[in-house]
Amino acid sequence: MSRVVMLVLGALLGLFVLFNFLLPMLAGLLKLALIIGVVAVVVFVAVAVVGKSSRSH
Repeated sequence: MSRVVMLVLGALLGLFVLFNFLLPMLAGLLKLALIIGVVAVVVFVAVAVVGKSSRSH
């Protein structure tokens, strides 16, 4: 009986850790990667526009 109780407590603790620590951390990393990607695209477009305008003159 105590093995079952410990198994249930371990599963609940594992779910608690998963939902309170790991998932928010992954969401934060995904958000950071998205922001870095958007900044990289903006920089790439700006460099391409400046390159085309300076080459045409």
